[in-house]
Amino acid sequence: MNDSARRAEQWASLVGAFFAPRLGGTPEAWAQANRDMAPLWMSSRRLAPDFDAHWRMYDLAWLASMCRIVGVPAPPEAEAIALAQAGARHITSRVHAAVPGAADAIRELAARGHALHTASSERSAELAGYLEAMGVRHHFGHLFGPDLVNEWKDGPAYYERIFAYAGVGPADAVVVDDSPQAVSWAKAAGCRALLVGTDIATLADLPRLLA
Repeated sequence: MNDSARRAEQWASLVGAFFAPRLGGTPEAWAQANRDMAPLWMSSRRLAPDFDAHWRMYDLAWLASMCRIVGVPAPPEAEAIALAQAGARHITSRVHAAVPGAADAIRELAARGHALHTASSERSAELAGYLEAMGVRHHFGHLFGPDLVNEWKDGPAYYERIFAYAGVGPADAVVVDDSPQAVSWAKAAGCRALLVGTDIATLADLPRLLA
């Protein structure tokens, strides 16, 4: 739904605007620190076996590392985690990087009566922000988010859990993803799955295909 390259650069600017007034330093220094931290948030390395514990450790490492780069003191642990999470919620709701036609496709699918949910590796609160920025949050039910089902998006079990959580039979679901691996996991869980870039060019093509 979002262009990752456009989203990343907006994140850098928004990080600066959010953290500089709260912790000191310049917005430009925070923006560069966020760019420098890209390998951390792009990494799939698990910091803890439990999903929630992993993200608490990630939030702490992300903010503490940026503080070190900017040259300002990091807040105490609990405050740092809360501030990192508040920053992420603030930033995601202000990112405008939707793939052309994606928002219109979502509105059309919702108008036809399709039940829409996400199936992402990102946290549900951040997914809500991106969808709010697109103006389509109200068209979605559950925002999966491994945090909703306490299951990593790394195999068929993730999809089995989100289907059970949503009360949807796999045979009644269609998963759309730009990852061939994710598409294979979804199919292994018993649903139909479409690969963006192969089965459909972009999300904008989905209403026509389902019709």
